[in-house]
Amino acid sequence: MKEMSVVVFGGSGFIGSHLVAHLVQQGHRVLVPTRRYESAKHLIMLPGVEVVEANIHDDAVVRQLVRGKAAAINLIGILHSRRGSPYGEDFKRAHVDMPRRIVTACAAEGVPRFLHMSALGAAIDGPSMYQRSKYDGEVAARAEPSVAATIFRPSVVFGPGDKFLTVFARVSRKMPFLWLPGASVDFQPVYVCDVARAFANALQDPKTKHCVFDFGGPSIYSLGDMVRLAGRYAGCERRVYEMPMGLGRMVAGFLELLPGKPLMSRDNLDSMKHDNVVDPAIQTTTAAALGIHLTALEAVAPHYLDPQLRYDKFRANAGR
Repeated sequence: MKEMSVVVFGGSGFIGSHLVAHLVQQGHRVLVPTRRYESAKHLIMLPGVEVVEANIHDDAVVRQLVRGKAAAINLIGILHSRRGSPYGEDFKRAHVDMPRRIVTACAAEGVPRFLHMSALGAAIDGPSMYQRSKYDGEVAARAEPSVAATIFRPSVVFGPGDKFLTVFARVSRKMPFLWLPGASVDFQPVYVCDVARAFANALQDPKTKHCVFDFGGPSIYSLGDMVRLAGRYAGCERRVYEMPMGLGRMVAGFLELLPGKPLMSRDNLDSMKHDNVVDPAIQTTTAAALGIHLTALEAVAPHYLDPQLRYDKFRANAGR
C-alpha cells in the first residue's frame, strides 16, 4: 500500500476523527487544519497526524495547506443555516464555497486528487436548502479538470460519537413517548467506519477518480423505527407517534428561534419530503465497488447506546 500525505478538512469532527484514524492505520501522513486546536486534541496522539490552527476560509491559507499533498479530503458540512434562495448564506459558505476553494487550491498546487463528502438526496431541485447546497457543492468539487474528484453521498451516518441515534436515545430517556414529524420517512443508515473505509479505499484506487458513490447501509428503517431502536438499546424504548407535518413545521419554526443550534429545523423537515435511501432503479456506484462489507446497525448501536455495556467496557479497560 502506497504511503500518502493527505490533508483532511473537517478531520476533527465525527466522521473525520474515524477517517483520520483509519488513514493512519494504513500508514498515511495526515494534516488536520482546525479553527481551534483544542477541538482536535484527541487526534494529536495518533502517529503521523499533524494538527494546525488555520483559517480555512482564506484562499492563501488553503493553498499552503494542500501544497505538496497527494490528496485533499473535504468533510465539512452543517445541518442548519439561515434562510435564503436557493439556500442560506451558511450553507453556501460551508457546502459550496469551501469545496470550490479547496479544489481551486489543489489545481494551483498540482494536487491530483480531491475526495468530497456530499449527501444522499443532493439535487439541484431538492426540496431543502441543505440538499440544493450539497448538489452545488458537488458541482464546485468537480470544477477543475486537472483535479480528479470523487464524490460520496451517504445516508445518515451512525456510530460512537454520532449526533443521530445518540440524540434519540437521550431524548427517549426523558420522555414517556415521542411525537415526531416524518416518523414514517425511510432512511438507510450507514456505519461511520464503513464510510471511513470507503474514503481510504478510494484514495488507493485510481478507478474511483471522477466517480460518485451513493452510500446506504444494509437495511432500511423508518425514522420511527430508528428512534424505537435507539431507545431500546439505551434501555428506555418508547412508543413513537407521527406528528402531522404542518404542526411539525410550526414546532420547528419555534425551535429555530431559541438560542443555539435547533434540535430540528424547517429545512430538516423539507429534507424528509423524500425517503433517504439508495434508489435501486438508478445505476449508481455503491459500497460494493469499494470492497466494503456493510455493517448492520444492530451489530454496533447497542455497544455505544447501552449504558450497562459502556460501563462494562470501562471496567474491562480499567482491569476491574
